[in-house]
Amino acid sequence: MEVTSNVLIFPGQGSQKIGMGKDLYDNFAAAKDVFDRVDEALSCKLSTLMFAGDAEELNKTSNAQPAIMTVSMAYFEVLKSLGLINLDEVKFMAGHSLGEYSALCAAGCLSLEDTASLLKARGAYMMQACLDNPGAMAAIIGLNYDQVKTIADEAGCFVGNSNSPAQIVLSGSVQTVEKGCELAKAQGAKRAIMLQVSGAFHSPLMQSAADKMAEIIAQTRFAQPTVKVISNLSALPYADTTEIKDLLVKQITNTVKWQESVVYMAENGAGKFIETGFGNVLTGLVKKILPEAETVLAEDLLKSYAEAI
Repeated sequence: MEVTSNVLIFPGQGSQKIGMGKDLYDNFAAAKDVFDRVDEALSCKLSTLMFAGDAEELNKTSNAQPAIMTVSMAYFEVLKSLGLINLDEVKFMAGHSLGEYSALCAAGCLSLEDTASLLKARGAYMMQACLDNPGAMAAIIGLNYDQVKTIADEAGCFVGNSNSPAQIVLSGSVQTVEKGCELAKAQGAKRAIMLQVSGAFHSPLMQSAADKMAEIIAQTRFAQPTVKVISNLSALPYADTTEIKDLLVKQITNTVKWQESVVYMAENGAGKFIETGFGNVLTGLVKKILPEAETVLAEDLLKSYAEAI
């Protein structure tokens, strides 16, 4: 039996909030360096928007994606600098959707500057795809993946996220997603909730964004990760940089296999899941997938550290 080890998990879109990361910036040089480098890379004061800006502006996909990554990387660098995480004890890294870019950055595959630039572009291209191909997403609660996949096929939409055994997300045109919700309720779903998102993420309606990202990703330098990073698309560790580039493009139009990723890591030696970023969304999903899993938030690690000194 393998010795259990730590896993770092990085949140995706939806966890953004005005003020996030401000305490890190004010109190830790390692965090300030991350925010300053991202501001410089993007030639804008993203940190100002994050700390005291307009929530509607922050929620724009082109801002939310690099912002969430920046806070995740700030937590990562602070936890490293304080010795609260040891990369020698980290077996896997994984992130949800844009969080996969954070994981690749933390694993040394991408520079912080390139990660910020890629996510700024990814967000902008996805926003444009939403305008060109209006769509919707809905969370189906209480049905498993196979049930929801059958519903999606019948309704003409797609499975955008496989989040947990009882939370699967539909993605597609508004009409097909609404039909999917009706079918899900008829088949016994506890809830079918239309999500407050700007479009049909992780569906073929994002193909134009994927095509544009393919060009930028092809021109970006990727190094072999120093820690195994789990792909959203395959729910397996990336083999090499060629596969990373290929699957990052395909990820935009295909299902985020989060629950499958968590199960794979648990079956291959994962012990403690450390949510390295703002909020606790992924921790909640891990607990639904693996009720007995040990989980910890980056914020709580810092609190415990502060109380101990």
